Amino acid sequence: MTKPAETDSPPATAALAARGIALDLLREVLRKSVPLDDALEAHPGLAGLEPRDRAFVRMLVATVLRRLGQIDALIEQSLSKPGLPKAAVQDVLRLGVAQLLFLGTPAHAAVDTSVELVAERQGAPYKGLVNAVLRRVNAEGPALATAQDAGRLNTPDWLWLSWRQAYGTARARGIVDAHLREAPLDLTAKGDPATWAAALEARLLPTGTLRREAGGAVTELPGFAEGAWWVQDMAAALPATLFGDLEGRLAYDLCAAPGGKTAQLAARGARVVALDRSAKRLERVGQNLARLGLEATRITADAAGWTPEEPADAVLLDAPCTATGAIRRHPDVQRLKSPDDVAKLARAQSRLLAHAVDLTAPGGTLVYCTCSIQPEEGEAQIERLLAKDDRVERRPIDAAELGGLAELVNERGEVRSLPGMLRELGGIDGFFIARLGRKS
Repeated sequence: MTKPAETDSPPATAALAARGIALDLLREVLRKSVPLDDALEAHPGLAGLEPRDRAFVRMLVATVLRRLGQIDALIEQSLSKPGLPKAAVQDVLRLGVAQLLFLGTPAHAAVDTSVELVAERQGAPYKGLVNAVLRRVNAEGPALATAQDAGRLNTPDWLWLSWRQAYGTARARGIVDAHLREAPLDLTAKGDPATWAAALEARLLPTGTLRREAGGAVTELPGFAEGAWWVQDMAAALPATLFGDLEGRLAYDLCAAPGGKTAQLAARGARVVALDRSAKRLERVGQNLARLGLEATRITADAAGWTPEEPADAVLLDAPCTATGAIRRHPDVQRLKSPDDVAKLARAQSRLLAHAVDLTAPGGTLVYCTCSIQPEEGEAQIERLLAKDDRVERRPIDAAELGGLAELVNERGEVRSLPGMLRELGGIDGFFIARLGRKS
């Protein structure tokens, strides 16, 4: 296995503190089922680190979550006696292995700080174990890792089986292999994407998205302070483009946070009402719109029961989902979700979608989307709706509306993107999009 270029680790004075925070975050995700972004936001020590060290912490935890199956198998192979150590010690070893094999951290730094960390958190008796395991991983791990089936090892069985059933073995393999690579940074420009592509040294994708390599401080990039663009995955940027001319039209963005689609609708001239059940998340939508110089009416409410004074010409429902299409960007998803979550969210999506029809004016357009690759949260929702509600009909999406990317459109005129598609462009998140028309 070829090692990546060495990833900068914090200087010695901050190294132990950074890794201690990473250990805390890993415990929050794996032991308490807290989403990584929420754990990062809540940790009191993270703000005290230098930006470089904060980036190292996030990359370290995300790498463990992305490569967890591989890492645990390597730890087990490197133990002198069978049986994994206690959870806290195992987590220290996970951080150490991630640094040695996947982040290119110098061996002395990865091993020494792990030994110090386990002594600090669990006591001196575990120092020898951590030292021995990590030194063995450093010596034998690269060859062992090369022989691993990385994509399959890192994917929970229930997800692999569901994707193989839905898409076949070859596409399921493409999905899990795509999850091994960190996603690029995608941006949506408020206007003149070609000019901003040059300014940002970004690639202009056929759909209009600007793509850069991941890494670096987003807030330091040209155009951020001026509100010229916002961060938004290529797939997530597609739904708001499927309404046609929005100038002066009323548009409801249901479940609006974090606000990228709200910004798109507003930038296209719509009179936007952005709805979300979380006041905190909706406040962030407002902050983002203010930076971008865009406006939208914001309402805190549950979209399943919200009844406005009038229906809208354009309704966008980006429904709450398992987010299994976004594992490239959020590797914690596959550690936090279960089949029960799919069933629970599918029921909620069905209620939201049925009410979204009520909110769509006769002759208007309803776009439904999720960042899930579970068919229960996408294709099955539309089939169920069309079977029971004759007020709506499909308005098929054409590849020309997606920059000619015909691979993304299924036989029913819906968008079904999968990780593993568009590898020549740097990949894409998994997404489902259907466009429906409310009959006049």
